[in-house]
Amino acid sequence: MKVPLTAFSGVVLVSRGDETLVSEARGFAHRGYGVENTADTRFAIASGTKGFTALVVVGLIAEGRLSLETTARSILGADLPLIDDAVTVEHLLTHTSGIGDYCDEEADPPPTPLLATSADYLGALDGFPQRSVPGTEFRYSNGAFAVLGLLAERVAGRPFPDLVHERVCAPAGMTDTAFLRSDALPGRTATGYLEDGRTNVFSLPVAGFGDGGIYSTAPDIRKFWPAFLGGRIVAREWVTRMLRPHTDRYGLGFWLPWPGAVRLEGGDHGVSFRSTHANGVTATLISNHHRGGGPLLRQLDEFLTKP
Repeated sequence: MKVPLTAFSGVVLVSRGDETLVSEARGFAHRGYGVENTADTRFAIASGTKGFTALVVVGLIAEGRLSLETTARSILGADLPLIDDAVTVEHLLTHTSGIGDYCDEEADPPPTPLLATSADYLGALDGFPQRSVPGTEFRYSNGAFAVLGLLAERVAGRPFPDLVHERVCAPAGMTDTAFLRSDALPGRTATGYLEDGRTNVFSLPVAGFGDGGIYSTAPDIRKFWPAFLGGRIVAREWVTRMLRPHTDRYGLGFWLPWPGAVRLEGGDHGVSFRSTHANGVTATLISNHHRGGGPLLRQLDEFLTKP
């Protein structure tokens, strides 16, 4: 497979089992210092994080510490009073909770608050009225997965980033995946860029949470799929349940773009990410520009759907 990467900034990695079909890095991780992207550069993956959040929550369900029928209210107590008392963990996982979204992708985005801790997110999530009756419609919700992060923290008694590391990254061997502060990025990590050339440091939360913002590499994402699908993160019976369509080609935290395919994806200011596994092949595009995919994404999908 040949991928045209003119003007692309990021990494494309396509693999079948242990065989690498494509591994290409282009553009700059930091334009000002002329630092080039490499195959193991870390990038923000935005909402790709939601699959990891779902796995943390499902892991707690498998342990009997939560259930799909657990209401958010039973854990939140008096916090976030505008969330309907009938909203369950399953509603949150399937984007059918109908809660008001603090980060509504259908509306003009508000100024990004300085979100760095779970307490910051709790404050940001407050004050948004319920938008629909729980369980009645699919409405993509960043807020729902931020709430799931809060629920997981309270049930497990551990900071959410630690839960993701312990329950997802460690069993998958993903040593380059972590929640990093956008204002203190370490070496080998790409800065995101807006269309006008500015960095995205003032456009994103300081640190991500349940709805997005983890940093990873294309090789780490390659490690993720066999660990997840092979039952090393949650048991295979739960993998099957997570990949069962609920609404709008969506399972529990994962997109199901066509039969036999499963996908994580995310996009934000200065971030473009998509990883799809289908027919034994994994195709990952990860970029430090929010228009980073374009025709490449279509070409990768065409390759994955070829007989």
